[in-house]
Amino acid sequence: MSIVLETRNIDKSFYQPEKTKILKGVNMQIDKGSFVSVVGKSGCGKSTLLYILSTMDTDYEGGLYLENDLLTGKTGIELAAVRNEKIGFVFQFHYLLNEFSALKNVMLPALKQGKLSHKEVEQKAYEVLKSLDMGDFAMQNAAKLSGGQKQRVAIARALINDPLIIMGDEPTGNLDKKNSQMVFEIFKDLAQVKKQTILVVTHDPEFAQASDRIIEMADGQIVI
Repeated sequence: MSIVLETRNIDKSFYQPEKTKILKGVNMQIDKGSFVSVVGKSGCGKSTLLYILSTMDTDYEGGLYLENDLLTGKTGIELAAVRNEKIGFVFQFHYLLNEFSALKNVMLPALKQGKLSHKEVEQKAYEVLKSLDMGDFAMQNAAKLSGGQKQRVAIARALINDPLIIMGDEPTGNLDKKNSQMVFEIFKDLAQVKKQTILVVTHDPEFAQASDRIIEMADGQIVI
């Protein structure tokens, strides 16, 4: 198995009102094609870790590697390019632009990347939506979609640039049981069939238990 993502002795502190260590010497490796859940009680540091892994938080000590490329110390512009090209995000709240269609929402990261023509991006976005059973809703305004449909559009948006890894921050936290199961099945299929690497922070024990691997955190450290 090749390693997609690795941390080496990641430390993170908050300084308000006084210095508090949130992450303490976090070492982890995520293999290509694995479906990993990060669990732990609220306040254990899992969301803080995810924001460091996603390169959105750069104020930490230690090393972060994506495919053996050291991301720590890169400029904001360099990290923005890494995020757009190599990391897909699915959040608890879908953050779709309600005035745009499902298709346009999915197209945005690829248009920003600028590697394909508008027509090619449109075709690719439609194919990704179709693969998630959302082809019939491609032209529907995002505001008119159900919660489960919006999250599928958000997953399609995360997939459009063929990222190395998809990161999820409580991606089922806002969904009912049926839609949570649907999102889980999508992730499972992506990992097993497409060999897509998935890393999800979750409070849902059923979701975590059914993934390939669980990383448990407590008091800013990995305990399992």
